[in-house]
Amino acid sequence: MDKQTIEDIDQENYLQVFARYNLVLSHGDGPYVYDNEGKKYIDFLGGIAVNVLGHAHPVLVKAVSEQAGKIIHCSNLYYTEVQAILAKKLATLSGLDRVFVGNSGAEANEGAIKLARKYGKTIAADKVEIITAEHSFHGRTLATLTATGQPKYQKGYEPLPGGFKYVPFNDIAALEAIISAKTCAVMLEPIQGEGGVNIPDKDYLIKVRQLCDKYGALLILDEIQTGMGRTGKMFAYELFGVKPDIVTLAKGLAGGVPIGAFITTNKVAAAFTAGDHGSTFGGNPLACAAANAVLRVMDEEKLLENAQIIGDYLVDKLNALKSKYPALITEVRGKGLIVGAKLTLPGRDIVNNCLSQGAIINCTAGDILRFVPPLIITKDHVDEMIAVLDKTLAAV
Repeated sequence: MDKQTIEDIDQENYLQVFARYNLVLSHGDGPYVYDNEGKKYIDFLGGIAVNVLGHAHPVLVKAVSEQAGKIIHCSNLYYTEVQAILAKKLATLSGLDRVFVGNSGAEANEGAIKLARKYGKTIAADKVEIITAEHSFHGRTLATLTATGQPKYQKGYEPLPGGFKYVPFNDIAALEAIISAKTCAVMLEPIQGEGGVNIPDKDYLIKVRQLCDKYGALLILDEIQTGMGRTGKMFAYELFGVKPDIVTLAKGLAGGVPIGAFITTNKVAAAFTAGDHGSTFGGNPLACAAANAVLRVMDEEKLLENAQIIGDYLVDKLNALKSKYPALITEVRGKGLIVGAKLTLPGRDIVNNCLSQGAIINCTAGDILRFVPPLIITKDHVDEMIAVLDKTLAAV
């Protein structure tokens, strides 16, 4: 079908909850995608931090294909080898003990919230409050959008579930003023992604950990966007010298195959017994085989190191543009390959202009250009994207 026909069908039949760009993608190769008219684009969005191996990576393609030829799905009433292998890998990598595999980031966070509440009630009947941060993003289920500290995502869904409180991100005094014996968990992103690539002070999470320990509250770290090597570490909390009681993963975990997971300690996991949580599709063999392949490639191709090296290079190049266009870019911030450039104007037109020139970038929080490309990118790929962005900013 031609582009217009596809768009017309979508407009007539799909629930209109996405502000889509005028682009129909057909396939990808490495850090590039192609539209259905044959135009090539350098992809610095990566499916919003999902396509960590880029597109059509041969190892991932082979793993999915081979698993599809064996068994795609079976009930969690039975064991599968690929799920057991994935659980062991994630427990080892995280330094935690037990894993639950679901289908998405929102589902992973929903499970973490449920577990925290159940654990809190083993201590006291009223230990149910969860504190999250302003400008956070934790998902779009009713509980996770309530946990999300952005009223725009909550509007129209009232009454929201109770028991959630909010504090400014990176403000330890605000947290200390509100945390209490009723707090069962503090839930934070180590680096806020959707909120604008907001990076906390180096000791912030350490102090949060100390407050949680003081009040017997769990520390939940949402690594949906920052996990899987995005920051140059497998988990962003490694950068800050802390360990959570629960960590959540999704996005890059299976390189594009839908998956989510939460990982926790034996002590916290004991709050759940058979029947307390579950998922029909969660942990299915296809998704687990994909995740195992991604983890293997990340190790073999040293993608953590690449994220650090290329991330630093990307920041340097963006800072050069900041110096060149001080009236347009005021700050560049990031860790590894999650990088933001703060603009003095809304970013959507810049994103559209880059798209028209063959570069896919993203704007979040209204005025933050966000770069979350595949972890396989090289300096040449950065130069290619920067050349397009430079041309766009010059036109502005």
